[in-house]
Amino acid sequence: MKRRSIRQLLNGYKHKLFSPVEITRDYLREIKNCDPVYNAYITVTKERALRKAKRLEKKWNRGKNTGLLFGIPLSYKDNLATKGVPTTNGSEIYRSFVPDRTAAVIRRANKENAIMLGKTNMHEFALGITSNNPHYGPVRNPWNIEYSPGGSSGGSAAAVAANLSVASIGTDTGGSVRIPAASCGIAGLKPTYGTLPASGVDFVSWTMDHVGPLAANMEDLAMMMDALTGKDYSRYLIENIRGMRIGVPINFFNEHIEEETLRLYREALAALEELGAVLVDVDTSFLYGYQEYGLTIAAAEAGYVHRDDIACCLAEMGADVRALLESSRGITSLQYITALHKKEEYTKAFKRIFKQVDVLATPTLPIPPRRIGVESVTFGSYTENIFDAMTRYTEIFNLTGMPALTLPCGITEQEQLPVGLQLIADHDREYRLIRIGYTYEQSELGGYYRKRDQIISGTCGS
Repeated sequence: MKRRSIRQLLNGYKHKLFSPVEITRDYLREIKNCDPVYNAYITVTKERALRKAKRLEKKWNRGKNTGLLFGIPLSYKDNLATKGVPTTNGSEIYRSFVPDRTAAVIRRANKENAIMLGKTNMHEFALGITSNNPHYGPVRNPWNIEYSPGGSSGGSAAAVAANLSVASIGTDTGGSVRIPAASCGIAGLKPTYGTLPASGVDFVSWTMDHVGPLAANMEDLAMMMDALTGKDYSRYLIENIRGMRIGVPINFFNEHIEEETLRLYREALAALEELGAVLVDVDTSFLYGYQEYGLTIAAAEAGYVHRDDIACCLAEMGADVRALLESSRGITSLQYITALHKKEEYTKAFKRIFKQVDVLATPTLPIPPRRIGVESVTFGSYTENIFDAMTRYTEIFNLTGMPALTLPCGITEQEQLPVGLQLIADHDREYRLIRIGYTYEQSELGGYYRKRDQIISGTCGS
């Protein structure tokens, strides 16, 4: 099925090229044909989607195509509450749980007349980065189905990459929007903390949880933010970054990283400089050891959130999630408060950096996607568990609450897997990320997108 952007769909509706029912049926047909391969969805809401499409079609027939997401087929991570639709949080414990309310961010999408295709698969309780779910099966990366899509919003990223939804909404506690977006070769944004409402989200950590969109390109990402916030992010889709100052870390973000990932990151930096940006070296050596504090906060708060589940149902959890929640019992109040103090120190350190530069550019991940089931990564003589490796460059911005964007910056030569570039800005400066990301995309990613869609179409064969 041909990939269409949000703008292309809205224009098509406007000029009567197709109807909301036709588009919805196309997506549901694609899900039926290809999702058995990718396992991106836990629940497909076929009948609900068609009912909504038919209601919109009546408006469409009268020329009332109102709403920034009119007739746009979306998917939602299965830790976002949907009234009347199962919301499992990726857990066996909640397989039959049906909420009586809808998450605030989905209500906003509904208000703009989006169509829900279904609820996406995820790492159990959003407490991991592989989406290798023991209860609903592993999500498979559309680039190569033997590989992980990342997590915890792995189903959302896979659905968008495989064109099984136009865009999706996920959550990000330590990188759970950006990690799978980078692993699946799409765009993902963790906005400033609190920009998108967390009401109706099954929390991991109230201190670190963010809600964010995933989309196939920068324009779709900006248009999702327009609809979900009521602000006009699309006006920053401008191809001009001349004079903008981009911080380039001289340490931490270029260590324990695969050579090809580092090469593609450096090529992206060179492209940004060629486009007129000014690259500025910045020192991020203060970050060594920071992950201990992020994990302390996330584990302590997750342990509290899931205290009833721990009391009754540990045996029903996957081994990795069970171990993490059990570890929360050993965290002392002193450790937790110390971690909160360190969070403030890191935030102040980045505030100082953002007085010197407009944005910071880093690799999103130190490695491309790994095969499903891989639990550790080796860099020379240094071995690291995959959770620590995949969150190393992302989790810090959950601690600071600063907006962070990932977008593609290349494909590995041998395995043909995507690599992501991460852009970070000071609080409430998402517009800078959108402007730089869009400029880079328009200059550098035309051929990438064609190749991405060609590779992915071959893994389903529909």
